Amino acid sequence: MKTAGNTIFITGGSAGIGLAIAKKLNAEGNKVIINGRSEERLQKALAELDGAIAIKGDWAVDTERARIAAELKNNFPELNIIINNAGAAFGYLLSEETNAVEKAQVEMNLNYFAIIHFNELMMPHLLQKEEAAIVNISSLAVYGSHKFLPTYCATKAALHSYTVALRDTYQDNKNLQVYEVYPPLTNTEFSSYIGGKNGIPPQEVADELLTGLKAAQFDIPVGETKIYAAAVNEAMAKIVAEARH
Repeated sequence: MKTAGNTIFITGGSAGIGLAIAKKLNAEGNKVIINGRSEERLQKALAELDGAIAIKGDWAVDTERARIAAELKNNFPELNIIINNAGAAFGYLLSEETNAVEKAQVEMNLNYFAIIHFNELMMPHLLQKEEAAIVNISSLAVYGSHKFLPTYCATKAALHSYTVALRDTYQDNKNLQVYEVYPPLTNTEFSSYIGGKNGIPPQEVADELLTGLKAAQFDIPVGETKIYAAAVNEAMAKIVAEARH
């Protein structure tokens, strides 16, 4: 995948991992379009991004996603990369929470349903491009749940399953690539309440994404996630080898 000369839309691009990715790809010579709900945060982020553009909107709302998709297709026809980064997470114990279903609905909507909807809205546009990509920002949580993030982890597992299916669906289309990035605990405001200060810097996620794009490495584990990914790949290789015998 080329890593310069693209037009890239990043959800949740005004802070954290999204902003780190925006900075990295902006510096590589791409036109970057960021999305967020806060005008103040968007303007602050734009001050750090040379020539970038912001589209304000609540990505969790289906009508807002439709408006954003229409604006992108009408005003930025050259758009060829979408990075689905926006997300929600609640830390709590199921034994102490009386509104777990409400929290799960918020997480599932933003982390899973919104991505499916937005990709569906943008797919006809992307398929017209000579080179296009969808990047879903997943998580180490794909590899197992945690009692303090009981419903968030399930949404990321769902996103992973969907991403694999999306990639397999378009595997014969040489113009569209589907990537998944798996960050571990990352030092952002988003993860501050679960000890994010002990996590990796968001710049590391951006660096790994750029490396993955250059190498057309569709699964991109980051930091600690590489240990889990290697173990799973080794186990799968053994299963395949045994099946052949």
